[in-house]
Amino acid sequence: MPSESLRWETLQALKNSPKANITYDPYWSERGEDILAGCKEALSLSSHSGVILERLSSSSLQKSCFLASGSGDCSPGLSEEILGSISSTGSVPDINGKHSTLSAALPLRTAFSEEAKDDDPEADVSEISSASLPAISLLSPKAMETAGRIIKFEEEQREKAKLALKLRQEMQEKLVAAVASSESEQLKRFEEFMELKQRQEYQTMRDMMDRETKESIGRQEKLKEEQRHRMKILNLRLREAEQQRLREAELERQRQAEGRERLRNLNTIQEEILQLNQLLDPSTQTKSDLPLASLNSLSTRGNQLCSQVSEVVRKTAEGEFPSMEDMTAAERALHEMRALIRLMQEEVAKAQEKKKKEEQEQQEEHRKQVELQAQQEAQKKAAQTAKEKAQKKGLQNSAEDSMLKWYKELQETAARCAQSFEQLNSPKDTQTKKLKLELQKAATIPVSQISSNCGSQLREIFDKIDKLLSGRAVVSGGKSVSTSQHPQGLDFVSYKLAEKFVKQGEEEVASHHEAAFPIAVVASGIWELHPRVGEFILAHLHKKCPYAVPHYPPMKEGTPVEDYQRILGYRVDDSGVEGQDSFLKRMSGMIRFYAAVIQLRWPYGSKQGAAPHGLNHGWRWLAQMLNMEPLADITATLLFDFLEVCGNALMKQYQGQFWKLILLLKDEYFQRIEAVTSAGQMGSVIRLKQFLETSLQSRQISPPKGQLSSNFWRL
Repeated sequence: MPSESLRWETLQALKNSPKANITYDPYWSERGEDILAGCKEALSLSSHSGVILERLSSSSLQKSCFLASGSGDCSPGLSEEILGSISSTGSVPDINGKHSTLSAALPLRTAFSEEAKDDDPEADVSEISSASLPAISLLSPKAMETAGRIIKFEEEQREKAKLALKLRQEMQEKLVAAVASSESEQLKRFEEFMELKQRQEYQTMRDMMDRETKESIGRQEKLKEEQRHRMKILNLRLREAEQQRLREAELERQRQAEGRERLRNLNTIQEEILQLNQLLDPSTQTKSDLPLASLNSLSTRGNQLCSQVSEVVRKTAEGEFPSMEDMTAAERALHEMRALIRLMQEEVAKAQEKKKKEEQEQQEEHRKQVELQAQQEAQKKAAQTAKEKAQKKGLQNSAEDSMLKWYKELQETAARCAQSFEQLNSPKDTQTKKLKLELQKAATIPVSQISSNCGSQLREIFDKIDKLLSGRAVVSGGKSVSTSQHPQGLDFVSYKLAEKFVKQGEEEVASHHEAAFPIAVVASGIWELHPRVGEFILAHLHKKCPYAVPHYPPMKEGTPVEDYQRILGYRVDDSGVEGQDSFLKRMSGMIRFYAAVIQLRWPYGSKQGAAPHGLNHGWRWLAQMLNMEPLADITATLLFDFLEVCGNALMKQYQGQFWKLILLLKDEYFQRIEAVTSAGQMGSVIRLKQFLETSLQSRQISPPKGQLSSNFWRL
C-alpha cells in the first residue's frame, strides 16, 4: 500500500542518514570528547519526512489498529501484506523475520521522533507521541513490552547520562571556576610583580639617569669652572702683558725724556766748563798776583776737564743719549772745575790779602815793636793770674781748646755738607723729589734692620750700605737706586746715614742696651771704609749729645733759655721741654753707642792699620771728663754707662794706668759728684759708687752684656 511503502522508505531513509551511523561509547566523557563526536554531519531529516509525518498523523485507521492489534478492523493493506508474505513463504520464521525487521525499525522511528523533538522543542508532546507510535502497533505485546523496557531503559540511561553530564559539567565548571580564580589571582600577582618590576626598572633607570644627569652637570660645571679659570688666567696674562707693554712704553718715554734732559744738561755743563776754563787761561790773569806755575797747573787741569767733557759730548753726537755714568763724569768734571775756580779765587784772595797784610805790617811794624814789651809784661801777669786761679779751683769748666776746635771743625764740616745737597734736599721737580726719597730709604732702612740675630744678616746689611756709598746700584723697595744718579747723592746719603746711626743710638740703644754692639760694629766698619761718614757720625753725636766731646756749652748773653736747652741736648717743642728722665735716657743711649764704637772693629775688614776711632779716644774722653767740674745727675749717669760698656776694653788696654784713673775717680772726683747732686738725684750716683767699689775690690770689670762673640759671626 502506498502508506506502507512510504514507511519503509522512511525507515530506509533514516537508516541511510548520518544519524544512523552514530555509535554509543560509554567512555566518551573520560576521553573528554563531545557526546556527538561520532556524527560527521549535523543531524537533519530528509526532504520527504514532512509529507510522511503529515500522512501518518492524518490516518485515524492506523490509530485504531495500533490500539487493538487483534481485531478485524485493523489496516487491510498491512494485513494483506502480512498474509501475502506468510502465504508466499509458508512458514513462521518469515513472520518473525518480518517482525524483527519491524522491530529493528522501531529505534529508527524513535530516533526520528527524538530528532523531531530536538528540532522543534516547542511542538506539542501529543503530536510527537502520536507520530512515534504507529511503528510499534505491528509488534506483539511481548515485543511491545520489550521495546517499552528498552525505551524506558534508554530513557533512564539518558537521564543518568544527563545527570552525570550535568554533575560533571558542574564539577568542571567549579574546577574551571577554581582554576580561573587561581589563575586570576596568579595573573594579578604576576601583573603586580610585573608592575613592581617595571617600577623598579623605571626607578633604577630614573636613578641612573639622575646620576648620569648629575655627573653630566658636575662635569659641565667643572668644565665651566676650568674654562673660567683658564679665561681668568688668560685675562690676567693679557692684562699683565698689556701692563708690561705700557710700562715698557712708559719707561721708553721716560728714557727718551731723561736722555734728552741729560743731553741738555750735558750741553749746559760743557758750556759752563768752557766759560770757567777761560777764567783759568793765563792770558786773562795778567793782573793777578798768582804765581805763574800755579796758574799754569790750574789751566792744565782745566783743559783736561774740558777734554773729558768733550769726549762725552762726542759720543752723543752719534745719535746716542748720554748715560748716567757719562753725566756723573761730566758733573764731577764741572764740580772739579768749580773747585779749581774757587781755589784760584782763594789763592788770588790770599795773595791780595797777603800783600795787603805785608803793607799793613810794614806800616805797623814800628808801633808793634814799641808796644811789644808792654804786651809781654801784661801777658805774663795774666798767665800768672790764670795759673793761680786754676790751682785754686783745681778743675776746668770747659773742654780743652784742642777739643773745642775739633768739635767746631766737625760741626762746620757737617754744615757745609748739608748746604751742598740743599738742591737735592729741597727739590722742586717731582723726579728729584722721588730720587731723594729713594736714596733716603736706601740709606736708613738697612740701619733700622740691624739686630743681634746672626752675623750673616749684619754682613748683608754692611755690604748693601757699602755698595750704596761706593756709587753702585742697590735695590730698595723693589727699585734700583744709586748715588751716581745725582751729583749731590753721595753727600746726601753719607749725611743721612750718619744721622740714622746716631738716631738708633738715641732711641734703640736707650731702650735696649744690648743693641749698641751690632749697631756700633756696622758703624765702625763703614767708618773705616768711608771716613767721611765717621766724621758726620761724630758731628751728629756731638750736636745731640755735647757731653760726648766732652763739652759743657756755656750760656751766652742774650740766648733764650729754650735755645740754650736745645744746645745742651734737650728736646724742646710746643709742649715744652722734655723731662729729665727722658733726657738722661737718650744721653745714656748715645754714650753707650759711642763707647761701643771706640772698642769695636768690623771683623771682615783690613786690620793692618789703626782703628778709625779707637780706644785712645775713649781714654781721652774719660780723662777730660775727670778734668772738668761735674754736673748734677748727668756726669754720674754718663760715667757709669761709659765704664759699663767700655771699662773692660780700657782695662785690658791700659791696665795699671786705668786702675789709677779709677782710683782717682773713686777717691777724689766722686766726692765732687756727691757735692753737686741733690737728694732726689742720687740714683745714678749710687749705681756709679757700687760699680766702682765692686771693680776696685775684685780688680776686674766684667765684659758688657750683649757683646758679640766669635760664634755670633758663624751664624
